[in-house]
Amino acid sequence: MDFQNTRYKLTEFFLIFILMPVSLVLDYPIWLKLGLGLFGFLYIVWMLLRVEKQRFKLNEHLNWKAFWERTLILLACICVITAVYVYFTDISKLFIVPKTKPLLWLFILFFYSVFSVYPQELIYRTFFFVRYESLFKNKNLLIFINAIVFCLAHFFFQNVLVLVLTFLGGILFAFTFIKTKSTLLVTIEHAIYGSWLFTIGMGEMLGFPV
Repeated sequence: MDFQNTRYKLTEFFLIFILMPVSLVLDYPIWLKLGLGLFGFLYIVWMLLRVEKQRFKLNEHLNWKAFWERTLILLACICVITAVYVYFTDISKLFIVPKTKPLLWLFILFFYSVFSVYPQELIYRTFFFVRYESLFKNKNLLIFINAIVFCLAHFFFQNVLVLVLTFLGGILFAFTFIKTKSTLLVTIEHAIYGSWLFTIGMGEMLGFPV
């Protein structure tokens, strides 16, 4: 089977990035949803290792200084905007988890970063760009589509604000990955922004236990 065939790639794209996320909204057993998700993730890892010949190793030439400067500036902007939002929408949620359940807060930050963010970035940045970048001549269109499918991955929350945030996050993360080609950096960036949303009091809408 020709895994690099354009028709195969488009079919693969539709199944993984369109059909699967949309199906999560439907009412069918949770064990089946988890099973399909696990199968899809294993397929993606297999494709990256065996077909695309990717190797998960640290790039020694990463520009950490530029990455941290950009990330911290963006984080400062996000902190101000989200703090104002929580303050005026429901001040009782402001920093509620670190104040009332600090151990749970630390545990979730670790669990979220390792077991949620990294798999997401492996799928939505590494796999997506390795597999489909060659199909697009316009990089801006490629970034836009990546943000759309990343947003669609959170459709099951059925929350407009979540869709807006994940679309904007998708643009940021796609830009970082295209610039650095580093799953590690985009995972760190994603984990920082996501952890802040949970910390400031917006975690409930994103499925965090509070």
